[in-house]
Parts: sequence; structure tokens; C-alpha cells
Amino acid sequence: MDEHLDGVRVRFCPSPTGNLHVGGVRTCLFNWAFARHHAGAFVFRVEDTDMSRDTEESYDNLLASLRWLRLDWDEGPEVGGEFGPYRQSQRLELYADVAASLLEARRAYYCYCSQQELEERRQAARTAGRPSGYDGHCRTLTRGQVTAYEQEGRRPVLRFRMPDRTVTFTDLVRGDIAFEADNVPDYVLVRGNGHPLYTLTNPVDDATMQISHVLRGEDLLSSTPRQVPLHEALVDLGLSERVPQFGHLPFVMGPGNKKLSKRDPGGGLATYQERGFLPEGFLNYLALLGWSIGGDREIFSMQEMAEAFDISRVNATAAQFDLKKCEAINAIWLRSLAADDLADRMVPYLQAAGLFGDVTPEQRAVLLEAAPLVQERMQVLGEAVEMLGFLFVSEEAFRIDPTDREKMLGNEASRVVAAAYDAVCVLDAWTTARIEASLRAALVDGLGLKPRNAFGPVRVAITGRRISPPLFESMELLGRERCLRRLAAVAE
Repeated sequence: MDEHLDGVRVRFCPSPTGNLHVGGVRTCLFNWAFARHHAGAFVFRVEDTDMSRDTEESYDNLLASLRWLRLDWDEGPEVGGEFGPYRQSQRLELYADVAASLLEARRAYYCYCSQQELEERRQAARTAGRPSGYDGHCRTLTRGQVTAYEQEGRRPVLRFRMPDRTVTFTDLVRGDIAFEADNVPDYVLVRGNGHPLYTLTNPVDDATMQISHVLRGEDLLSSTPRQVPLHEALVDLGLSERVPQFGHLPFVMGPGNKKLSKRDPGGGLATYQERGFLPEGFLNYLALLGWSIGGDREIFSMQEMAEAFDISRVNATAAQFDLKKCEAINAIWLRSLAADDLADRMVPYLQAAGLFGDVTPEQRAVLLEAAPLVQERMQVLGEAVEMLGFLFVSEEAFRIDPTDREKMLGNEASRVVAAAYDAVCVLDAWTTARIEASLRAALVDGLGLKPRNAFGPVRVAITGRRISPPLFESMELLGRERCLRRLAAVAE
């Protein structure tokens, strides 16, 4: 593909019907990268005309999700632009005007068929072995037939008049595609109640916003042979400057090799936000689902992706979402953070767990020292709650994990922990080095225990868990008084 396309304008246009889907995020990312690569415009608009499902809460969540992903848009809600408004619910007058123009130009017509009549004719076509789509019954109604239908009180839908020819287009991902006319019947643009459908609103928005390239999911490929002739009609009527180029991105597959749905576990973006994935790590992984930056390279920033992105290198084959791989890539990004950045990113998760409210200077100082201790042990930020919660929980609320208590604090544990208490209570300096030396002398040398048996019970007594940051550093951070209190509680 030409690396210097002029006038590139792409869009991401979700519906506010709940949690943003992982596949939708990948589509958003590819559009963003395509726009940035070609120094074009990335348009964010919202398809919110489904009054039964769209909610203002979901709309707010969409904006928050894109802000969290750091996929900035050039036009759209909160940003504005010369082709707004960018919510379909605010563009209904435009759709009505376009529908009227199509009707006047005989590119669309009223259809008075009832649902029962449509089904009867579909069944007859299937029985005869013919295509069962709409048969064009109302294409050439006489004035008398129209009058008779209207006198019956029928409310017509508006159908687009498909051309009687093969529809062809070159897909940016899949190459040349053709649909025979018999397989693409006339379709409804506007319901009988005057409500415009996606089949009208989506192409009209693309046309009036001068979208140059439509990059979207493979599931929408079947709608493209209907939209291309509509775009051509809009150009003929002077309502659009061009027919956009289409590219259909491969499915993102989930467990069982089924298309990943937002209703599937792990199918929605919120799951990854709540667990504490970094936007950098999550997008890095999604970029690998159907595209490669080159060679065996897997770790790259979004800026590097934008510089290298070429739509012709998107693979048409469905991509498999691998949670383990996603976690591994996120862990690499997490380990690359500076300690203060990691500490700041962990704060919301610690706050959500009720470990503290507004962070005090003392708490932040502890968190800054603790961050490097857990950085190599974490895959997602949410793990900070279990890893570091022991440092911030009140002594009254401190609890030992029941399973770890049973495994590590058996009959011999009280003797080990008591010896640990005696060893460290006399220290004149509460430092990592002095704590380690004292405990090794008392437990490994003095009691003749292997390190695992020596320090395991102490770790559980101090942190409440078998898995924690390094023990001796943790004890220094927790402080003498709190450590002795917890050791004494177990020893007794």
C-alpha cells in the first residue's frame, strides 16, 4: 500500500450498549494506528439510536475506556470537529433528509409488504430452490396499489433499490470480492415508524464525515455489498465526495475456537481494567492479533506500531486470544515502569480494596520502597492488593490466609516463630541486613532448619500469605513494632 496516502480519515463507531468488547478495542487500535501512520484523522463517533439498549452510563464508559487506552481521537465527543455532531441520536434530521433524497431520486422506494406476506414468499422461494431474500414485490407498484395499501393503514418501510449487477470491491485485507445481485436483495433503510436503521445511518455518517477508509470487523463483511451501492448513490446525488475503501479485520477467537463475545469471560475490556492490565501492555498484545511489526519482535510501543503499521500486512485468518500470552506481555511492560510510576498506578487498586483513602506522605514513601520488591513478581496491578496489603492494613484488620495458615503454621510453627521473635526483638537497628542475619543465625544455624522451613512460617506470620515480597525487606518496611506484634500473636 502507498505509504503516503493523502486525506486519510478513519473512524471508530461503537454503540453504547455496555462493556467495550475486546474485538472492538482491537478494531479501534488498528484504525488509530492507520490514521497516525498516514498523518490522517481518527474520528470517534457513537451509534446511539437503539433507544431500547443504549444508555448514558454506557456512553460515559465508552469515553472513559478510550481515555484509559490512551487512544486519542481527532474529532468526536469532547473534541468536536467540523462534521459533528458525533452522536447519531443528534443526527436524525440529517438521516431523514438523505432518505427523502434517495426516495425522490428513485434510489429507494416504499415497501408495504407485511411480515406475514414476506415470510410466505420467502418460504415459497426456499421451496422452489430460489434465493429467499426480498423479491422486489413493491419496486414497481402502481398508484392504485399504493392507494389501496395506504387505505388499509399499512405503514411502509423504505427500501434501497439495489443495482441489478454484481457488486465488486477490493478489500484492503482480503483482496477482490464479488457478490452476485441475486444474493444481495433490496434492503430496509427506514422502519415503518420512521426510525432509521444502521443500514442508512452508518453509511450516511461515513459519507458526510468524508471517511476515506472503513476498517472494521469481519462480521460486517456481509453488509459491505449493500453499503457500496448506497455510497455510490450518495456520490451521484452530491451528498458525498467518494466511496470509502473497506478492510475487514479477522475475528478474535476465544475458548473453544469460537468468536469472542463481550458476554464471554474475558470478552469485555472492563475485565482487564479491573484486574490491572496496563493500557500499554494490553494494546501491545491486541496489536499482535492479526498483525506483526516484523520479524519475531513482540514488544513495542503504540508510537512504534503507528510508525510501522501497514494494513496490507494484516492477516485475514482469525486470531486466537491467549490470556497467558496477554499476561506475559503485560508483565514485561509492568517491569519496565519506573518505581514512582508503578507506585502511582497501584494506588487505585489499593484504594478500591479499602487499604487506604487519600495517600499520606508516609504511605507513599512505603509504597515507593515496596514497588521494586513486587515488580518482578506481578503480572497485573491488581496483584498489589494481595502482595502489599499487609503493609497498609490496620493491625486490627490484619488476617492470615486460612489455607496458608493450615499449610505453614502447624504444630512446630509456634516454636519457629517464637525463636524468630526472640532473635529480632533485641536488634538495635531495624534494617534488612540486620533482620536477615539475626533470623538466619537463630533459625537456620540455631534450630538447624532448612531456609524454607525456617522462613516460611515467619513470612506467613508477617504478611499473612505464603507468597509475598522478599521477607527481610518486608519486615523492614512494616517496622519493628508491627512485626513483633504479629510474630507474638502467632507464637502464642
